[in-house]
Amino acid sequence: MKIGTPLSPSATKVMLLGSGELGKEVIIALQRFGVEVIAVDRYENAPGHQVAHRAHVIDMTDAKALRDLIIQESPHIIVPEIEAIATNELAAIEQEGIATIIPTARATQLTMNREGIRRLAAQDLGLKTSNFAFVSSLEELQTAVKDIGLPVIVKPVMSSSGKGQSEIKSQDDCQAAWEYAMSGGRVSSARIIVEEKIDFEYEITLLTVRSRASDGQIETNFCAPIGHIQKDGDYIESWQPQPMSQTALQNAQHIAREVTNNLGGQGLFGVELFVKGDDVWFSEVSPRPHDTGMVTMITQRQNEFELHARAILGLPVSTHQQSPGASAVIYGQLDEPAIAYQDLDKALNINNTDIRLFGKPESFQNRRMGVALAHGKTIDEARQTAKQAASSVKPQSSTTQDTSS
Repeated sequence: MKIGTPLSPSATKVMLLGSGELGKEVIIALQRFGVEVIAVDRYENAPGHQVAHRAHVIDMTDAKALRDLIIQESPHIIVPEIEAIATNELAAIEQEGIATIIPTARATQLTMNREGIRRLAAQDLGLKTSNFAFVSSLEELQTAVKDIGLPVIVKPVMSSSGKGQSEIKSQDDCQAAWEYAMSGGRVSSARIIVEEKIDFEYEITLLTVRSRASDGQIETNFCAPIGHIQKDGDYIESWQPQPMSQTALQNAQHIAREVTNNLGGQGLFGVELFVKGDDVWFSEVSPRPHDTGMVTMITQRQNEFELHARAILGLPVSTHQQSPGASAVIYGQLDEPAIAYQDLDKALNINNTDIRLFGKPESFQNRRMGVALAHGKTIDEARQTAKQAASSVKPQSSTTQDTSS
């Protein structure tokens, strides 16, 4: 792999479509290898905008606007980081040889839509999943609930971070669940997935890396499994490694390998799985770093963002874990722009901790604004420390006078 000099005719140029907190870390990892990075998002001053060589704001679901920007910037590689993208246009870009899509345009199309990836896993690959149905109206939702049986989980086919996700415990919940799903989708689409609520013991993210080995062939490597807790589909805490039986781990790796081999390309995938005993069910896959994987910033020799960057560029990777660790989310707690953060020093005075503040320009009560990281001798110790550090950081109005001494 040859990499040029940024901001010169020899530059190796990578464009990120979506530049939130995960994209920001990918940009930093790419720039450490001398890559010229263009960050694109739907709003100004997104976290990735703040560290990229150039930044653009467009509606990435607008196929013409997306193509025009790609032609203008002429990136060698395009890395989709969110769901709300005109994926058919990316497929055309790839087919015309204008740029390489990570991991592939087909993978992007399938994984950005829950219907595509679920049908691939369950029907084409024959992998174990929950019972499910896709519906396009309230009436179809009510019928699906009867067929699958209560309780069920409903989600928009295109959404992230739990937006639009809810649980239906009785037929009376259908109307509210339908309306919430319609409001939470990344794009305007009256289609949702209805799935059986599995009686699982825990859920994991299995970070799976497709990269080039020394012989030039694609190989697959796995990080240690990441356990996590979600609330309404949004991650609030994660840890690594998640204890599980050897058989369950092998089953999880088999599922992840089958899915990612089919999707192809190079890069890191976040494969979400449900586990009960030795049984493992496929849930979802993201063809990019995963929010629960932020814990790898304190547990691994190469974190998930560095692994993604290396795999994209065709460089060697290592999934070696150095110590048990955990992450805990720092919420905005306020609905206003340009908030401040009090007591960061107190959080960092707790042994074995680190903090990442994302720099999002606007805060909401439940918006993820940062993450606390901790390592320890045990998972329980790391989790307790991470939560303590997260709770020590106090978001406050930017107009509030600093009374700290």
